[in-house]
Amino acid sequence: MRPETATPLAVGQTLELKVEKAVYRGLALCRHEGRVIFVPRGFPGDRLRVRVVSVERGFARAETLVVLEPAKGRRPAPCPHADHCGGCAYQELGYEDQLDLKRDILAETLRRAGAAFEGEILVARSPEEGWRSRASFHFEAPAETLRLGLHEEGSHTVVDLERCLQLSPGLNEVARGLKQALDSRPELWPALGGLHLAAGNESGCVATLAVRLPAARATQFLWLRAAAPRLSGFAVLAGEEAHPTFVMLHGSPRLGHRVLDLKMTSHARAFFQANRFQVDGLLRTVLELLPKEGPALDLYAGVGLFALPLAARGQTVRAIEGDETAVDDARENARRLGLTRLRIDRGEVRAALAALPREEGEQIVLDPPRTGAGLDVVELIAARRPRSIVYVSCDPPTLGRDLGHLARLGYRVDALRAFDMFPDTFHLETVVRLVPSATLL
Repeated sequence: MRPETATPLAVGQTLELKVEKAVYRGLALCRHEGRVIFVPRGFPGDRLRVRVVSVERGFARAETLVVLEPAKGRRPAPCPHADHCGGCAYQELGYEDQLDLKRDILAETLRRAGAAFEGEILVARSPEEGWRSRASFHFEAPAETLRLGLHEEGSHTVVDLERCLQLSPGLNEVARGLKQALDSRPELWPALGGLHLAAGNESGCVATLAVRLPAARATQFLWLRAAAPRLSGFAVLAGEEAHPTFVMLHGSPRLGHRVLDLKMTSHARAFFQANRFQVDGLLRTVLELLPKEGPALDLYAGVGLFALPLAARGQTVRAIEGDETAVDDARENARRLGLTRLRIDRGEVRAALAALPREEGEQIVLDPPRTGAGLDVVELIAARRPRSIVYVSCDPPTLGRDLGHLARLGYRVDALRAFDMFPDTFHLETVVRLVPSATLL
């Protein structure tokens, strides 16, 4: 039946549906009389009884009431909070099936964007538990209870997590220690916004408490330091959420990392890859895919995760990063490692590319935020005619969009590898190498 002739759907209506396929963001695609219905946490092969929760133009959304027939690979969730916590969309699917699902979603996403990869897509595995070395949690204080955890799926209600399976044991210990200490101070609850945790794989564990108070009042939280002895640093993020002030109350904000054979540091507020088991493999892959000869341009360089080892192996590297804290980290890392062939510029990538002269034989590493590089940046990159581009992405839809642009501008994918940086979630990290359409490296 064609959707335009189907019986109209109504909010609250109950349906029995078969899951046709999984799509990005942890959704299952079903059809009712030809109309697409998206259901969270459904897997291909599931037969579900669902309730319609919204009707949009061209599709509807529903929630699962009962799994009538489970898909192959369905399992009881390892986490007792999985039914309502929004942190893990795939916990009810066995790990090997998760990898297959992510691989299929990535392949279809790229195909639909006009950037299909014809080779086999390999996904590097991760331990399912204890992989996360960075996390942000929310506080909520309904009635006489303080909650610390993640939001319920589709709401702002906080699920109180006694233990999050994603977190490393040390971060779980810190989170619960701070929460238990705050349980006895209800007068402080209205000021609590969130808790940011970060740990280095070499040294350092920093907790940052977000509060709705002026920075001048941050010191009243210093007593919390004693609730988590494992901490090497304790800070408060005070003031307006859009423009907070970082106040270091104890210790240092620095985290120590060893990546391959390099030691580097980062500020607790600077971005660093969260999966402590996968960073080496990700970096090794980028280095393997980028030829050793010729100058390299590292865009959205962060604290220098790619720029530092590229310079350490002898290449001339220009790094561009917009965040001041990350730039300071990258420059300090380069100084400490004695990397004289690495230049780190602070600036917006699009403007920097427009002003930067092209170098012969140039290669580009591109690691944008989840929103992707975008057409303006992609056009500037293609106009430089680099000999190769290595694109690191944590979002298949924006990756597909940008690869589609690059295909139209004369670049094709000749290598692709994926990393399960976020087990039990719908996220997937992808590394892609592109070369000029007429050349195979």
